[in-house]
Amino acid sequence: MRIAVFDTHAYDERALREASATRAHKLEFFEERLHDKTVELAQGFDAVCPFVNCRLNSLVLKRLAEMGVRLVVLRAAGFNGIDIAAAERVGIIVARVPAYSPEAVAEHTFALLLTLVRKTHRAFNRVREQNFSLDNMEGFNLHGKTFGALGAGRIGQSAMRIAKGFGCKLLAYDAYENPRIASDIGFEYANLERVLQEADVISLHLPLMESSHHIINAASIARMRRGVTLINTSRGALIDAPALIEALKSGQIGGVGLDVYEMEEGVFFHDLSDRPLQDDVLARLMSFPNVLITSHQGFLTREALHSIAVTTLDNASAFERGEAMPNQVKTG
Repeated sequence: MRIAVFDTHAYDERALREASATRAHKLEFFEERLHDKTVELAQGFDAVCPFVNCRLNSLVLKRLAEMGVRLVVLRAAGFNGIDIAAAERVGIIVARVPAYSPEAVAEHTFALLLTLVRKTHRAFNRVREQNFSLDNMEGFNLHGKTFGALGAGRIGQSAMRIAKGFGCKLLAYDAYENPRIASDIGFEYANLERVLQEADVISLHLPLMESSHHIINAASIARMRRGVTLINTSRGALIDAPALIEALKSGQIGGVGLDVYEMEEGVFFHDLSDRPLQDDVLARLMSFPNVLITSHQGFLTREALHSIAVTTLDNASAFERGEAMPNQVKTG
C-alpha cells in the first residue's frame, strides 16, 4: 500500500521507516500539513497518514475519494480535525492510534507539575547567571495534596498512579466510571464540582468533545481553590485561554503547565525563533513567570513513537487484508 505521510518531522520519519521495515508499505513523507491547499499531494496514493493539526474537512475528503484514497490512518488518538461523517459518505475509512504510551503523557504531566511547584526552570536560569539566592523560590510538597484528574482513561489512570506515589489524595471526574480500576489505583470518583472545589492540582486528561470544550472557563475557575495548579497535556480547547489569563492575573490560579494550546496550529511543531509571535494570547501566557509551556511533546518518547508507528502501519495492513479494524473511527 502506498501511503502519503503528512506533517512529517524527523522523528516521525525515523519511527515509521523502522516500523515499515517488516511491513510491505511504501511511504512517502511530506512536511506539509494535509488540508485543502495540499490535498493534491495525495494523488496516486492508496492512503494518507495525517497528524493532529491536519484538516480533513468534507471538501478534502471528497477530493481524496476522487483520487482513489480509501483510508486515513491517523497517527494520533484525537480525530477532531477529521469530518468523520463526511469520510463515511465518500467511503473513506478512518483509523487512529487510540493508545500508544499513556505513561509518556502522564510522565510529562509530572515534568510540568514538578517544574512549576519547585521552580526548577527559574533555578536553572538563576544558577547559569551565578545567582545562587533562594529568594522567591519557595515551592510546596505534593505529598498530602489532592490531585484531581479530569478524565480517568488510560492517561488519567497513569497520572494518578504517579500522583499516588507522591502521597497525594486522588479524585477523578469521568463520565464513565470503573470501580475496579478506582479500587486498584486508590482513587475516588467525584462529580466535576467536587474536583474543582477540593483539588490542589487539577490535571486534564479528557477527549475534546462538545461537552468538554472550554470545560475550564471563567465560571469553573471561580469554583476552584485559590492558588490551584492546572496542568493540560490533553487538548488545548479544553481551556478558555482568555479566562485563564484573567485568573492568573488575579492569583486565582497559582500555576499553569500547558503542553497543548487551542490555537497551536501553525505554531507548535515549528521553529518560529526568527520572527515575531503573532498570537497575542499565547504571548501573554508566556509572559507569566508561573506559566510553563511546552509544544505538544507529551507523546515524544522513543517508546511512544515506536508504538504509534507500529499501530498506524498495522491499521493499514488490516485494511489491506480486508480484516476487521478495531481502531476504526465511526460516527455515533
